[in-house]
Order: sequence, then structure tokens, then C-alpha cells
Amino acid sequence: MAEAMITINRAGHSYDGRRWQYRALDLTVTRGEVVAVLGPNGRGKSTLLRSIVGLNRPSAGSIATSGPVGFVPQDFSAPFSYSVLDIVLMGRARHIHALGVPGKRDIAIARKALATLGIEDFAERGFDTLSGGERQLALIARALASECPILLLDEPASALDLKNQDLVLGFIRQIAGIGGLTVVFTTHQPNHALAVADRALLMGEGDSYRIGTLAEVMTEANLAALYHLPVRMISYAEDDVELITFAPTFRSQFERARAERHDGQEP
Repeated sequence: MAEAMITINRAGHSYDGRRWQYRALDLTVTRGEVVAVLGPNGRGKSTLLRSIVGLNRPSAGSIATSGPVGFVPQDFSAPFSYSVLDIVLMGRARHIHALGVPGKRDIAIARKALATLGIEDFAERGFDTLSGGERQLALIARALASECPILLLDEPASALDLKNQDLVLGFIRQIAGIGGLTVVFTTHQPNHALAVADRALLMGEGDSYRIGTLAEVMTEANLAALYHLPVRMISYAEDDVELITFAPTFRSQFERARAERHDGQEP
């Protein structure tokens, strides 16, 4: 039986004691598994990750992890003008004694993490000079340098161009499949889940969840209900690839509004 790395038992979190960000959630994530978390804004995806890493204690239930957790937030503002290498070396903090300084091995691991993400040339640049997408890559490198067995990534590809999205998705699949790390990431892109995840968690309204393999969960009906949009799944048999697309509703809404404005008027 695969080792459980994250165990969530009837957990929930509320900031004010009235409105729940998520509640009554049960989920077990095993070693080497990649789980994608999807859902509209405000459904508690980021709050869930912060609960797993320990930044937000659950208001109900329990969350347990089997080992240290590396966390990549959606955004991070450095209080000082650190270099990118300094930022990545922060991921080595748990390996360095109090009042100690990074050693040669720590620096080598940090530089290797930068190289893995293709940004080794950024090492001496100021973190505050980077674009949003470049900062995201540096923060992922920091988490990788931490050598934590569990990585939580909050919308890791949201600020990236297509090439770097592909890079990060490939990185996620590689560290799980080869490195045996456990990865949980949030995304607004169902196709990213299809590309690299083993399972998906769909966070609906209240305590409405769907958890399962991609074949079980990532269906047209489930995604249409989750996002309240017409969803279509397209299969490319020759490449063994499935992609999800949706039909924009704003056009039909615009046409209805225009018809209502002109209803009863002479053309």
C-alpha cells in the first residue's frame, strides 16, 4: 500500500466562524502522487493549501503530513532587495543551523534548482526586477531547493507564457514520477490537470466535492456543473491527448441584451 503523505479528515476552515472557505473535506494523498485542485474563485483552494502547510489551522477536523512541506504561493514580495539566488537559498533554511550561513552544498543545490527551471542566468539579478512569471519560476526553484517530500503549488502557471507553462507542467510530472515527491497544485486550467495530475479534486459550493481519477472526475458534465459553462472535451486519438474547451456565454448574453433594447422599436 502506498504511503500516505497528506491525510485530511473532515477538515474545514472559516476565517470568521460563519462562512466556510471549505468544510467536511476528506482526502488522502500518497507518495509520488500529483493531485490537481480546481474550482471557481472563492471556493477555498488557496486556503486549503495554506491549511496543509500550517499557515491556517483547520477550524474543524484535522490535517496531517508525513514530512516537511514546501509551499509556492501565488505571489511573494521580498521585504529587501534580495538576489534571486538569495531567494532560492531561503528554501535551504531548514537544513542550516540557527545563525549559520549557506554552505557550498546549499549553494550548489540552489543553483541546480535554478537550472532545472531554466533560469540559472537569473541568479545574480534582483528578485524585485523580475516579471511576475519570472518570480513564479524563482519561487518554484526555492521550493525545489528545500528538498521537502511534499510540494504545494498555488496556481504555479498562472503568470507564465505558454513555453514556461509547459516547462513547469513537465517539472511537476518529473519530480513526482522520478523524484517520488508528492505534489498538490491549484489551477484554473482543466487542461493542466489533464496533462500532469493523477487525480483531481473539484471544489464546488459548500461541501460539494468530487475526488477521483481524471477519468472519473474530469468529465464534461462535472466541469460544466462546476463552472456553470458549456464544456466540451476533445480527443486527439493519434496523440493520445484530451483537451477541454468551453463555449463562451457572453455572446448569447450580449445578443439577448441587444434584442431586449430594440424590442418594440422601429428598425
